[in-house]
Amino acid sequence: MTRLLVVHHTPSPATAELLESVLAGAADPEITGVEVASRAALAATASDLLAADAVVLGTPANIGYMSGALKHFFDQVFYVCERDTRGLPYGFYVHGNLGLDGAVGSVRSVADALGWTAVAAPVQVTGAPDARARDACRELGAVVAATIALDA
Repeated sequence: MTRLLVVHHTPSPATAELLESVLAGAADPEITGVEVASRAALAATASDLLAADAVVLGTPANIGYMSGALKHFFDQVFYVCERDTRGLPYGFYVHGNLGLDGAVGSVRSVADALGWTAVAAPVQVTGAPDARARDACRELGAVVAATIALDA
């Protein structure tokens, strides 16, 4: 069994909707051999990351940057995991009410420094999530999970 780790900061109903959509996509019954573990960014550890075969990150855009909670996760795991997670498949979603470019860029910058491999475009959601945003997050979860799925 492979493991998908979803690390998220979910402080609002909007980010909770997006997280639930990612988890639903990752748990698609057509995707086999993938265990999904969801951890709040402030609780996720280096051990969680080292046990993962792929990761999905979720964050609100706060003052033009990723959330402090996701930044804290990166600070905790960076040097501990950087050698052992090179090439790790990942994807991410960002929610905000204004511009998302700074948050997207900051997540991408840290993931690039870790040597991770993006397997899906980031999902960027401005304002209240609609069906299209939820579908995009569902697809994100499914794509990242399918990347590491074991053939039955």
